[in-house]
Amino acid sequence: MNPFFGSVFWLLVTLGVLVTFHEFGHYWVARRCGVKVLRFSVGFGKALWKRVGRDGCEYQVAAIPLGGYVKMLDAREGEVPPELLSQEFTSQSIWKRIAIVLAGPGFNVIFTIAAFWLMFMLGRTDYAPIVTATPQSMAAQAGIHPDDRLVSVGGTPVTTWSGSLDVIGNALLSREPLSMTVRDPDGTQRHVTLPLNKLPAGKDIGQYLDQLGLRPAPPPPIAAMVEAGQPAALAGLQGGDHLVSVNGKPVADFVDLGKLIAADAAKSPLLAIGVERHGKPMQFKVTARKESAQGQPARWIIGVGAQPPEIAIQHYGPVHALGAALSLTWRHTTAVFNMIGQMLNGRASTSNLSGVIGIAQVANASAHMGLSAYLEFLALVSLSLGILNLLPIPILDGGHLLYYLIELVKGSPVSERAMIAGQYVGLLLLFTLMGLAFYNDIHRIVLPT
Repeated sequence: MNPFFGSVFWLLVTLGVLVTFHEFGHYWVARRCGVKVLRFSVGFGKALWKRVGRDGCEYQVAAIPLGGYVKMLDAREGEVPPELLSQEFTSQSIWKRIAIVLAGPGFNVIFTIAAFWLMFMLGRTDYAPIVTATPQSMAAQAGIHPDDRLVSVGGTPVTTWSGSLDVIGNALLSREPLSMTVRDPDGTQRHVTLPLNKLPAGKDIGQYLDQLGLRPAPPPPIAAMVEAGQPAALAGLQGGDHLVSVNGKPVADFVDLGKLIAADAAKSPLLAIGVERHGKPMQFKVTARKESAQGQPARWIIGVGAQPPEIAIQHYGPVHALGAALSLTWRHTTAVFNMIGQMLNGRASTSNLSGVIGIAQVANASAHMGLSAYLEFLALVSLSLGILNLLPIPILDGGHLLYYLIELVKGSPVSERAMIAGQYVGLLLLFTLMGLAFYNDIHRIVLPT
């Protein structure tokens, strides 16, 4: 599927699932609290499909998929028949109203835990945390060496690259020194401290990661596979050969090999490939070939394949998976609140925000990576949606919760005039956030870092 249409499709699937679950939380708790629900809508604007259920509730799917709502019987919106007064929203106790408001974000958290649980049940495929450091980068200067394995990051034991990156990303936002325990290929463990406090303020996570220079270790320059009929095989290279040079230039790793072949073959396809076979140095004349695979731009190849990276699979039984899901949900919850706090105090850049374009791109990418990857993506977006809705911004769930907390303190509801003013302020804040996120998305596309 075309990347654009794929992104649109998976964005609609993502929003459809998460919005429906969020609004179902409001709907389900409202019904349990005895409140009459008039309409359950996925999306805003003109209804594309609707029907009236046996309970008298109108269920609909609307044209604008960026949200949804549950409309309840409310005396503020019109006269309520006497026989339905007991089912009217504002006549309910304040604790029932708080429960109804909290139900949406609460169901987002429940969905997150369930999605993580299923992901661990199916098996979460990841890379082992074997790393290297870009030369002269902060990680290199701190003492990270090629093929170091991360054992713990910030005191948290890690077994995967993604798990390591979660902790590192959170630490980058705080810009505080980060301790790590690493193990070199010989099995020797040592402690390393990344001086993240030296990073400049106001950058996004991607820029910080570039400056940090910590990345997964590329495969070693070993020909794990030599493809029959390709230049390397025709020249006499064999599987297991250690590729040490291209036209006399030393090869550091398999990625470096590809760069050297591309650069030198552009001048002359005939390459002198130095190898080491069973400890014996050898040299072969290889004529590189320019090919295009699966619609990708043509590139110079010699027909050798790298060793596959070490895979770490997190595959648990039901009980262990639930514990892992709860732990991962808590870790990401603290990370989101940390990001919000850091942005509010100016220590983190608002360029970290992403909008619907960014969500659509990641939705499409994760869906193509498999069900487990897409479930993880859904869980993360669901959690973010729940936390976002708890922000004390009028028109969001958190804004309504703020009104009810004020009512608890003062003993009477917030005036209608104050609520209307709050709605205008809330709309302004919400559109500002959406506009900023949209700008960030466009900026990443036009001027990628």
